[in-house]
Amino acid sequence: MYKKHQLVSRYLLHLIRAKGRKGHGVHSPFVFDFLTQVLADPRSEIPLFEDIEQCRSKWSRLAEPIQVEDLGAGSLVDKGSFRTISSITRNAAKPPRFGRLFYRMIRHYGVDSVLELGTSLGLTTRYFSLASPPHGVITIEGAPRIADFAAAAFASKGLSNIQILRGDFGQQLPAALNMMRGRKLLFFDGNHQYAPTMAYFKLALEHAGPDDVFIFDDIHWSAEMEKAWSEIKKYQEVACSMDLFFIGIVFFKKEFKEKLDFSIRF
Repeated sequence: MYKKHQLVSRYLLHLIRAKGRKGHGVHSPFVFDFLTQVLADPRSEIPLFEDIEQCRSKWSRLAEPIQVEDLGAGSLVDKGSFRTISSITRNAAKPPRFGRLFYRMIRHYGVDSVLELGTSLGLTTRYFSLASPPHGVITIEGAPRIADFAAAAFASKGLSNIQILRGDFGQQLPAALNMMRGRKLLFFDGNHQYAPTMAYFKLALEHAGPDDVFIFDDIHWSAEMEKAWSEIKKYQEVACSMDLFFIGIVFFKKEFKEKLDFSIRF
């Protein structure tokens, strides 16, 4: 994984190259719509997520240790088999603006089912759940104690549209993909290594439809993840790719006459 100063330099380079949210110079109607309608973050929506963010605030102060069986590439900040809830909340959970973006993507594109690889404490999962995809949310977590914590949190809030699967992503992914219906959104998180990322992508690609959306977390987190992202964008099935630095998004729309690739400030 890259060190912090390396990530900062890459982020600054991204800002120089990236398109702004107002869509200036973007000729694709689909991409212009994404920039102006989906990336827009209405302040009026924020009260919808108040309960999720109250949990984030509470857990960020919770010093309770929890065992972590990390099946991925590890953490840039935390080491060892035990971490505190507060540390996981601060360092592993996606910031609220990404949760809100995912919520808007599900609503805007009429996503029917969601699959998340890497539940962690389930904060992002709850944004998926709140968007109410008709066929629900499936989330996979490899660390049993963290999965138990997330499942208990879901149950305490009555979130019946979330199904959590426990175990290795590679073992759970085939069954999870077969459970999905309609327009799908997949969020690849939790294992930031080249070989597993490519293996999960290739398997998911076999099930991908023209209206599906794949989101990859931390595409600039390491040289391995940058290599994976670079290769994913080149696949013939990928019609449009968007680099938001902290995440990468791919679409499979058939109507695009040529492959589109954008770097976007977010």
